[in-house]
Amino acid sequence: MLRITYGAILLLAITSFSACRKHVMDDMPMEKNIDYPAAYVVNGEDATVSVIRLSDQKVSETLDLMTGSMGMVMWPHHIYHLQSLGEHRLTVAVPGMDLSAGHAGGMEGMTGRVLVLDAVKGTVLKDLEVPLMNHNAVYSPDGKEIWTSQMDTEGKVLVYDAASYTLKNTIAVGMEPAEVTFSADGSKVYVANGADDNISVINPSSKAVITTIPVGDNPVAAWIGYDGKMYVDNEDGQSISVIDVATDKVVQTIELGFMPGSAAHLAKKEELWVTNPDNAKVHYWKWDSTMKDWMHGGVFDAGAGAHAVGFTTDGNTAYVTNQMAQSVSLINVSTHTKIKDIPVGKKPNGIVLKQ
Repeated sequence: MLRITYGAILLLAITSFSACRKHVMDDMPMEKNIDYPAAYVVNGEDATVSVIRLSDQKVSETLDLMTGSMGMVMWPHHIYHLQSLGEHRLTVAVPGMDLSAGHAGGMEGMTGRVLVLDAVKGTVLKDLEVPLMNHNAVYSPDGKEIWTSQMDTEGKVLVYDAASYTLKNTIAVGMEPAEVTFSADGSKVYVANGADDNISVINPSSKAVITTIPVGDNPVAAWIGYDGKMYVDNEDGQSISVIDVATDKVVQTIELGFMPGSAAHLAKKEELWVTNPDNAKVHYWKWDSTMKDWMHGGVFDAGAGAHAVGFTTDGNTAYVTNQMAQSVSLINVSTHTKIKDIPVGKKPNGIVLKQ
């Protein structure tokens, strides 16, 4: 006859509770301590973020985004950083589809998400579902709002309160808006309407559309210039439209001869970099103060699917994500040469530096 004592039952309960607690603890993401200068790279296919420590140019941490409060995280895309009141925050958009080969082909009814991360602890603070797929999510310069696009034929920009994550404003823009960016001085918001071949300019205070600027075929983003300009990469038009922020006029069109991945302005060197994903290259232009024009300066190697660029604050080093090579190219800016490739996750797209 089998006899089970009270002590045995108690021991079994304690053991089971400890095992269950250990299993739960094992499933919880461990907090990091990324209290050093770092580059954060979004790996679309892996749904991870590779953290590159700038002091030794090695991947020090990998942040797992695979599962959030809304379920599986599919194809995170582009990342932005905000430092406010001593806190570092990251925003990552999750359109739910692979945008590495272009920005067409969204499925009707697809929802999007915005992930807010603690950049030091590496933890997800908020997993916010938005009605439709989105291209990026960005904090307002004062850190009080989060702006994100809705990539639909009836394009919209959604503005959320950054503290409560409640929807504050819905702004109608053009068809299939992609990237939403603020000018360097924070006075205007620029939205690239891919299917309308134009840029919506929004007053960030009143949330009103100020004007609409015609650009090239299928604009993806108006990238921030630190010279009073915005640089629009027209994917199908294979060009860069240079917008003057003061007048909201296109003051120059740079014909590329290739489909751009993105554009990045480096004020300290007076250079404009444009990635060439199909040929694993980066082209750069130099500002000609006499001609008052951008002049092609040269081209150098990156990796297959070269996409986004991040610069260190001293302007001496650059990082280029390579979507098809699963790497980030480390670039010497002065010599325009590749130092090495840093392996990261699959299909890395966006990059941002915390310094």
